[in-house]
Amino acid sequence: MKTVIDQIDSFFSAILRKEVELICQNYVPDESTYVFVEGPRYSTIGYTNIAKGWQDFCNSVLQLESIEWVEGPFHQESGTLAWVAGMMVLTVAVKGQRLQQTFRATFVLHKNELGGWQIRHEHISSPLDDPYGIGDWLQTGEGG
Repeated sequence: MKTVIDQIDSFFSAILRKEVELICQNYVPDESTYVFVEGPRYSTIGYTNIAKGWQDFCNSVLQLESIEWVEGPFHQESGTLAWVAGMMVLTVAVKGQRLQQTFRATFVLHKNELGGWQIRHEHISSPLDDPYGIGDWLQTGEGG
């Protein structure tokens, strides 16, 4: 059986190849599966909506060229639940331009009846530049 890291790497490979059926097989097929996407929408609720989102992504002009972990991935498995998290850089080609974006990524996975891991919750995001207008509250210097 695949480890959770192997499962997420396989998921990323399917995304890079735009293999929508393989991508969708990585999710728990339940209408309460919950995803926070990195794009302009905040969330997607339910397997049906997640599958439609991936179908539309695969039919879009976006061409994901690479997904590279730059911090982590960190993970933990316990019984039928596991998580994978870290920071990753996505390289995307769109309309003749190559873009790179850094994201935080967290996947919560559930072990299915066959012993394979599937995504129950996914959170891809990037921090806001200055959400409170005070910069980073982390202090530098003594004790910081």
